Amino acid sequence: MTTRLTDREEEFWGAMQRRDSSYEGIFFVGVKTTGIFCGPGCPARKPLRQNIEFFASPSEALHAGYRPCLRCKPMNATGNVPALLEELRQKIEDCPSRHLRDRDLEDLGIEPSTARRQFNRYFGMSFQAYQRARRMGSALAAVRKGSKVLDTQLDHGFESPSGFREAFAKLFGAAPSKASSVHCLFARWIDSPLGAILALADDSGLYVFDWVNRRGLEREILRLREKTKFAIVPGEHPVLDQADGEIGEYFAGARVSFTLPMASRGTDFQRRVWAALLKIPAGETRSYKDIAKAIGAPTAVRAVARANGDNYRGIIIPCHRVIGSNGALTGYGGGLARKQWLLDHERKVADRQ
Repeated sequence: MTTRLTDREEEFWGAMQRRDSSYEGIFFVGVKTTGIFCGPGCPARKPLRQNIEFFASPSEALHAGYRPCLRCKPMNATGNVPALLEELRQKIEDCPSRHLRDRDLEDLGIEPSTARRQFNRYFGMSFQAYQRARRMGSALAAVRKGSKVLDTQLDHGFESPSGFREAFAKLFGAAPSKASSVHCLFARWIDSPLGAILALADDSGLYVFDWVNRRGLEREILRLREKTKFAIVPGEHPVLDQADGEIGEYFAGARVSFTLPMASRGTDFQRRVWAALLKIPAGETRSYKDIAKAIGAPTAVRAVARANGDNYRGIIIPCHRVIGSNGALTGYGGGLARKQWLLDHERKVADRQ
């Protein structure tokens, strides 16, 4: 989410009541009681105001654990969708935890390049991105709703409770019912003006703090699980409380740096890069070349860029403050629109201080 939809919620609520088609593509509506998301003009009966939330994109709704409405088909922005794509999407819906690879598509008689091209054309996201969002969404919905969802094994927007639990276990490393018997990292979904953030922590400190729809986050969680042998479960922890409070103060303009304890992560080189990032003052930027010089490795610009990209504690470790040598914005896991917003926000706060 790159816009502050909360500032326009009443406007969007009115548009939804009118079924105003002029708002199609501007916002999407998640219905908490059904686990479905719709477009503004959906002909279905309107839910109560307290049972909905707004999203800026289908990706945000998918990562929040919602599935597309079968009546208004909010993913179908370009009109009628080929039967092939509906067939593929239904296969994902039947088992959100499944990962269909190119070989699987070929076994189904589907050319992978055709699936990729048409998925992008009709849904505005790749087939792999859609699969990833549904897998992540099924697990993150549990994190978002907290341990009560796991305790009661609720099916939040998925075809079966078993599929929901399977997706959670596959991503986070333990079935909900067995989480108490293993060492755990505790997870929390934190809402922000720029979209949802996933935070993971234990007594050692913060391990992950990044956008839930960041590409690569799923792989990072799996790598973290493999390295630590920890399961990841929704839960309460003082570090998560502190992270929630401090990021709220950051977006309110009350702080630009953080006091959170950090778990030890990464190689020695990565830790040197991340330490250098923490020294960049809010309201300022540095280039990858500047960081390479600062850590005493002036020729390691590309390695610095990779280490910057491997920082999964964004904002807290301010990788967004690194730009190209020519002053242009460069890659950022959360997207360049978010990066620009963060830089602008920090400059405004720094100017007031």
